[in-house]
Amino acid sequence: MVTALYRRYRPESFAELIGQTHVTDPLRHALSADRVNHAYLFSGPRGCGKTTSARILARCLNCHEGPTDTPCGACPSCIELSRDGAGSLDVVEIDAASHNGVDDARDLRERAVFAPARDRYKIFILDEAHMVTQQGFNALLKIVEEPPEHVKFIFATTEPDKVIGTIRSRTHHYPFRLVPPAELLRYIESVCESESVTVEDGVLQLVVRAGGGSVRDTLSVLDQLIAGSTETTVTYDHATGLLGYTHEELLVEVMTALASGVGSTTFQALHKVIHTGQDPRRFGEDLLEFVRDLIIVDQAGNEAAGLLPGASASTVEVMTRLSGELGTPRLSAMADVMAQSLAAMTGATSPTLHLELLMARLLVARGVSSATETHAAPLPKPDTAPQQAPKKEPAAPAPELPAVATPSPAPANSPTTEAQAETGPLTFALLSAAWPGILEAIGEKKRAVWTALAGSEVVALDEDIVTIGFPTLSSADVLKKPQGEGMPANAELVRQAILDVTGHRVRFKVQEIVVAEEPPATSGEPSPETPELSDSAGESASWPTVSPPRGDDETEPEIAQEEPPAEPAGPVAGAQSQVGEAVIREVLGGELISETAVDEGHN
Repeated sequence: MVTALYRRYRPESFAELIGQTHVTDPLRHALSADRVNHAYLFSGPRGCGKTTSARILARCLNCHEGPTDTPCGACPSCIELSRDGAGSLDVVEIDAASHNGVDDARDLRERAVFAPARDRYKIFILDEAHMVTQQGFNALLKIVEEPPEHVKFIFATTEPDKVIGTIRSRTHHYPFRLVPPAELLRYIESVCESESVTVEDGVLQLVVRAGGGSVRDTLSVLDQLIAGSTETTVTYDHATGLLGYTHEELLVEVMTALASGVGSTTFQALHKVIHTGQDPRRFGEDLLEFVRDLIIVDQAGNEAAGLLPGASASTVEVMTRLSGELGTPRLSAMADVMAQSLAAMTGATSPTLHLELLMARLLVARGVSSATETHAAPLPKPDTAPQQAPKKEPAAPAPELPAVATPSPAPANSPTTEAQAETGPLTFALLSAAWPGILEAIGEKKRAVWTALAGSEVVALDEDIVTIGFPTLSSADVLKKPQGEGMPANAELVRQAILDVTGHRVRFKVQEIVVAEEPPATSGEPSPETPELSDSAGESASWPTVSPPRGDDETEPEIAQEEPPAEPAGPVAGAQSQVGEAVIREVLGGELISETAVDEGHN
């Protein structure tokens, strides 16, 4: 019967322990200076060396040449406490998961009173110490606080917070941590050499990833791959099939298809993934990690190989080509879409459907990246004069339509999207043209907000302040509601949609669109004080009324103090004198501020 790898390669000295120098160095200094404490608390994730370090510390304390930081390995105590030893009578290991009560604590106290049978110290190692009950800890408290000179305690736990504070305060606490991938990769390479096992390129990276930084878990995975191989070579196909990871060729094929932007090629590559029996969520995680590696390659350039431990030269070359075709902005946008889709896959009844929808979103990620590039570029200072919507003319009565009409989506390759990548500042014309696409983006995230915005339009743009007109102000009340528990208001969702589509972060305010009728002229010619706007049919034009806000102080530090815009002249002023009262609600930084402006000339 073959012993498991993690038992055959268990360290026997602090020098053999990997990835824990922040713990082993202070312990070795304390042993060399003979300043060993009476109680220790070793904490950290599973498989990182807590119990092994406790045994090494016991060997160092009871070695005939000790206390020493390096056990001799030849004395009876060192032999008994080695990886092949039967154990020592003076070193007692207790599984606290099954011995956690008051009676077990009392038994331990009675045993601690007696002197060691042969060695220098009687050492108690309590594994899974967080499982001890509060009554059990209280029963141990006195002896842990003031033990006999020949007694040492070592507590090992994955949850140190569950060890009561009175015990923790009487110990020296050493937190262990997971081993970094690069160091763990070098370690298992040396294990493979010792075992005379050959592995193909990419296998050890999968082993390290499956181990998750735990040395014991990593060695267990490697042991399983070696045991399941027909020869002394562990193949990449065998590793991906057994561990459930996506083959690198499939990942490259999918990303190449996404880079080309051809939908048929992309879904053909996805079809291969699905028909290999790959778990949709695992494939999404693998693809997200591959995109992360592409971003590193694109940013690091020639130094990327050092940041991707174990990656072969051919793999780095393929990644360099793909990252050059996609670019960091688009890769970043794709990573955001993947992260959101992975969250939606949790508990989904049809994860394959979510995966197919993810591919469709990734195909249109190019438009999002273009907007991001526009936002990142330095922008010239826009004109300070507010940009107003063109004057509206009252149309002939039309049949009554349903309250909500589905807006037409803006294609990703539309002229509007191309203009966003070329034009620096945000203009009124650009925002008005992109408004249907903004509504579509809002509809994908939250249908209720899209419904409230149906029939809305951009009324004015003053620097970074957008005025949005609503048919009724009651429909704008949904912007005050939070997106969810502990989340910002829906108004932030609108701001984010404008940022995603146009690449510009703006503030905005909402107003009711009021259509005012011009008074009939007293003569055949329009009055010079109130000029009449007519179309070819001779009908009077209408104009939405805009009342200037009071300029209340802003509460968010990120938003500058807003000064009231100048009151529009001409037809706008004439319309305001006829309406009398206009209700304006500002949405600045995601908050709704109500304001009523009353025209003094009309009571």
